[in-house]
Order: sequence, then structure tokens, then C-alpha cells
Amino acid sequence: MSMAGTSGVFAREFDEIGRTVQVGFAGGRVISVSFPAEPPDDADGDHDLLDRIDAYLDGERDEFAEVALGLTVPTDQREVLEALRSVPYGEEVSVSRLARLAGFDPDDAADLETVTGALADNPVPVLLPDHRVSGGPYATPSGVRGELRRVEGL
Repeated sequence: MSMAGTSGVFAREFDEIGRTVQVGFAGGRVISVSFPAEPPDDADGDHDLLDRIDAYLDGERDEFAEVALGLTVPTDQREVLEALRSVPYGEEVSVSRLARLAGFDPDDAADLETVTGALADNPVPVLLPDHRVSGGPYATPSGVRGELRRVEGL
């Protein structure tokens, strides 16, 4: 199933992370990624994006750069998340570096709070790779984060 016009919840269990990846779509855009213990009963397991996540977890390089996202976050947090999306596969940035990439001052407490808040509230981990940031917080659960970092050699 392609993503254009897709709405609904898709989920599949992945042995590599010992969890389910659940993806929520609205109007063809990904609006949420979460990691429940088991897929919900009403979730469809058949989706191109889940196939890509499967290949990614098996070591295939994928930055998910063209996946359409539907972010409903404040503008300042959106700037942080868009900067996060630009961090390449297999590379790591500090919270301070991410702040600078997003146009914020890492020495300003309010700016730093914006950056860490955006990381903590990241609605679409994996696609917005908070696992590539050192010194978190993270929306990705720690066990999943560790596996994503291992996959990317971080």
C-alpha cells in the first residue's frame, strides 16, 4: 500500500527491537510513530513504510527523507524537528549542535528548553531521528533507541 491519501493506523512487530512500530497516517502524511508492546487489534500490518522500516532495521540505509509528515507542533519546535531531519544516517549531533542547526542559541536557557522539549515531544521518532542526538531527552524508548543506534553504527 502506498502512502498517498492513506489514513489510519498501521503496525507490525519487529524482532530486532522487541517491540511493535505503530504508524499513524492522516491524508497521506505520517502524524505519529510509537512503539507499543503489541500491535493494536485494528491495525493493518501491510504498508510500504513498515516494509522500509523492516529493511532499515536489517541494516539497509534509509533516511526516510521524502516521507510526508503532518507535524502539529509549535513553530519553534518544528524548526528543531526539521533540523533533526537533516542529520544524516550514521551521524550524531549534540543537543547544542542541533540547537545551532535549528537557528537557536545553545547558551540561552529558553532556546535550549525549546530544543529539548521538541526532542521529548517528537511525534515521529525514526523518521525524525532523535536517536542521532547525544544527551537527549528522546521520544524513542531507550531499548529501541539503542537498537537504532546499533543499526546505524553509533
